[in-house]
Amino acid sequence: MKNKTIYILAIESSCDDTSAAVLSNKKKLSNVVATQKIHEEYGGVVPELASRAHQQNIVPVVHQALSKANIDKKQLSAIAFTRGPGLMGSLLVGTSFAKSLAMGLSIPLIEVNHMQAHILAHFIEENEMNPPPFPFLALTISGGHTQIVLVEDFFKMEILGETLDDAVGEAFDKSAKILGLPYPGGPLVDKYAQLGNPKAFPFTKPRVDGLNFSFSGLKTGILYFIQRETKKNPDFIKENLNDICASIQYTIIEILMDKLKKAIKQTGVKHIAIGGGVSANSGIRKALLETENMYRWKTYIPKFEYCTDNAAMIGIVGYLKYISSDFSEQDVTAKARYTIGA
Repeated sequence: MKNKTIYILAIESSCDDTSAAVLSNKKKLSNVVATQKIHEEYGGVVPELASRAHQQNIVPVVHQALSKANIDKKQLSAIAFTRGPGLMGSLLVGTSFAKSLAMGLSIPLIEVNHMQAHILAHFIEENEMNPPPFPFLALTISGGHTQIVLVEDFFKMEILGETLDDAVGEAFDKSAKILGLPYPGGPLVDKYAQLGNPKAFPFTKPRVDGLNFSFSGLKTGILYFIQRETKKNPDFIKENLNDICASIQYTIIEILMDKLKKAIKQTGVKHIAIGGGVSANSGIRKALLETENMYRWKTYIPKFEYCTDNAAMIGIVGYLKYISSDFSEQDVTAKARYTIGA
């Protein structure tokens, strides 16, 4: 098995990005992502529209992934797909397609947990990618999840803390919406934050026991602050946008870093890997790298390509499961809620 070249076709359709990738063992040959622009006018992802767009995109995206990899479908060893968590309608499109293609080609089918894939994306073999040693702590931060996970092996993971309400990505996007910024607003908050004073406007950090997170209170605090200030000055947002964004981002990063420091102290593990769409945030990356020497931990940051939802991360998990002969049956179904370790 070790000397054999294994070709995995991976499919990711958990939310609003349709993605397909081809991996040759641990190396990415292609990673195609079709982003759905239709949700911008609604200020957020509309599940029904997302599933329809997946149906339109999945065949051309898979075809493009195979073409870019210069691989014929008959060379494929297995099909890996996102089983969950995610939007049920979106997941069903990818799951159904993967099952049909695997059956048609008479090759194994491999289900993948989306959040586990964000963590294991670090193990894709590529220049400038340095995988963390076991055990390590994974901070998975995205639009739908915020988790601190103790990773002892590829498939031995324990969630130490997670959000009790909004995810960190929601906190960024909803704050952006309050400021009148278009969807997705998280990257825009990051952009303006780089030009502002992070301590211009202090926001209260929520008090949550243990390693769990909460962002709903912060979001409400930001809303009330903006309402109060714009009542006094209708141009408050326009005149202070950079400072507001910098202050919001600073507070969110402080919340994440406080919990991460606590997790390191609790576990003694000093290798930190980040993953998920929000790990593309420049402020979070900077904060982690700047505190490395102070706290004597080592930070592992994936390439931008592997931060947001993509099929290459599904493919690396597919490869790792393939070499362990961990295959799925054809009666496997999508799971909107799918916990790591379940």
